Amino acid sequence: MHPIGEVARRSGVTIETIRYYEREGVVPLPDRSASGRRLYDSAGIARLRFVKRCRDLGFPIEDIRALLALSKGDSKACSDVKLIGERHLRDVRDKIADLTRLEAALADLVAECDEQRPHCPVLRQLFAD
Repeated sequence: MHPIGEVARRSGVTIETIRYYEREGVVPLPDRSASGRRLYDSAGIARLRFVKRCRDLGFPIEDIRALLALSKGDSKACSDVKLIGERHLRDVRDKIADLTRLEAALADLVAECDEQRPHCPVLRQLFAD
């Protein structure tokens, strides 16, 4: 059994994030020592690593819950996991498209800047109706 500080180091997840995941029900509440300290086993550390990898890929907590449930599943689980992954991939691609449009708009605004102008065209555009 490992204390929360060691678990944070081993899993790469901060102590506050571990507590957040506990509150959200993504990781189960750990056992407690006689003095009330949280104690985690190797399975708890592995679960935290899994959750961290999911978060690093941008999966929302709801999807992580679903993936965890599917990890205990049957032969159909892989197709369900694929559906979650495909949906998340579409969301990521939509965000990339939005960011690309944002980049182009900002580039156009910044290109209009000229230090010699008495009134900044960027500020004028941002204040425009």
